[in-house]
Amino acid sequence: MINELERLCLLDGISGSESEVREYILSQIKDNAEITVDPLGNVIAFCKGRKKPKNKIMVSAHMDEVGMIVTYINSDGTLKISPVGGIDPRAVFGKRVRVGKQGILGVIGGKAVHNLSADERKKPVSFDKMTVDIGADNGEEVKKLVSLGDSVRFVSPFCRYGNGFVKCKAIDDRAGCAIMLRMIRAGVEYDTYFTFVVQEEIGLRGATAAAYTVAPDYAFVLESTTAADIPSASGADRVCELGKGPVVSFMDRHTVYDNELYELAFCVARENNIPCQTKTKIAGGNDAGAIHVSRGGVKTAAISLPCRYLHSPCCVINENDFENAYTLTKLLLDRTYNK
Repeated sequence: MINELERLCLLDGISGSESEVREYILSQIKDNAEITVDPLGNVIAFCKGRKKPKNKIMVSAHMDEVGMIVTYINSDGTLKISPVGGIDPRAVFGKRVRVGKQGILGVIGGKAVHNLSADERKKPVSFDKMTVDIGADNGEEVKKLVSLGDSVRFVSPFCRYGNGFVKCKAIDDRAGCAIMLRMIRAGVEYDTYFTFVVQEEIGLRGATAAAYTVAPDYAFVLESTTAADIPSASGADRVCELGKGPVVSFMDRHTVYDNELYELAFCVARENNIPCQTKTKIAGGNDAGAIHVSRGGVKTAAISLPCRYLHSPCCVINENDFENAYTLTKLLLDRTYNK
């Protein structure tokens, strides 16, 4: 599964430009499911099981990643950009990127440090002060290569390091996509819908449409969530920690999760000796926010990977958490089909 994660993370697909990721996923499941691609670009895959369940189950993960978009071409050949999704500007300055359909390499920069005022040095560089340098001499040269609205994606090698850690861009949420691909290939005991959705990072838009189409009774959202288990944080501020298993939340900024499913997830984890944790802050959100209020309401749970440096070029997860998230999801589904 870790090799699948690498293949997925190295694909580019900011919100609204997920086609590269979608085409790869379609190539991997075309023989294992009945597939529909809706007008927004969501992949809805129905996997026929050996049995028909009492409840309609949907498992969902988003294909998109955070990034930037070109908003203006300066006369000196640099590009002005705006964020697509929630990105801390401190994670962006000085990073390598790919721009547009041709994947032109560039570097994000701005005013030289020796030209900053005393006040400017105290603050992170804001997006409106950043530019992308693609090595062009002037704006006319750039206009032959780049258009307004082109996507700007992080360049970040996939690497394994330390004691079971993995680093790359887009682990949020290609990890969830990788888990679903494994489940689809393995086959399901009961009929199951899998949705690979678009535009989560800019407002849960794909999940809104997919949940309406599928109309599930129960939904399981596979995600990555913010871990702050670093020396600068202690107690509740650590939120969740790498190496302590998948995260099952009771509430975030968009969702109060189904209490029965929340308790069942921890019950299943205990029975099967799977490490599992919850978040110690009400923070973040995911596609459950749209799914649980779809149509007449959907009982929803989220199973997330704790991830350091979320929404940056260097997302970091633990391999054991990744494997345990797959196992917990599979066992939890088995307990839900006929509740």
